[in-house]
Amino acid sequence: MTARVLVAGLGNIFLGDDGFGVEVARRLTAEGDLPAGAEVGDFGIRGVHLAYELLSGYDTAILVDATSRGEPPGTVYALDLSAELAGPPAGSAPQVLLDAHGMQPDAVLALLHRMGADIGRVLLVGCEPEDLGDGIGLSPPVAAAVDEAVLLVRALAAEAAEDHTRGGVR
Repeated sequence: MTARVLVAGLGNIFLGDDGFGVEVARRLTAEGDLPAGAEVGDFGIRGVHLAYELLSGYDTAILVDATSRGEPPGTVYALDLSAELAGPPAGSAPQVLLDAHGMQPDAVLALLHRMGADIGRVLLVGCEPEDLGDGIGLSPPVAAAVDEAVLLVRALAAEAAEDHTRGGVR
């Protein structure tokens, strides 16, 4: 059986480097070369749509987004968010306030966790932004990081497919 992998490009293209995830998704869609069972979606700022999509049963979700971690602009990294999704014991998690127009990825994941949804392994491919101000287009260091992120997403998707084929869980 083929692993189902969702690659979700996130961000607002009208806020400079926040459009990083959307650009990576665009490139992956245009170039292809992902394993069977991998799907790419441009979710932009539509967190509710991402939540519904994750509920449809993926083995691995790879979220791609601009995320500040204090590194130099253009730094690309991968994080496994699966352990964080385990979260606190049932009943002790903070309430998630729903705003369908502003559901950030962390709110989407928290909501799904509180609903008891099994959304599989969740990875984040992030890039340190330089400029999140009003404007269309990525800053030079973030634009240069798109190639690296595309390669990283392909490798993570292939690894997820291989792990699934072997019956392994990471």
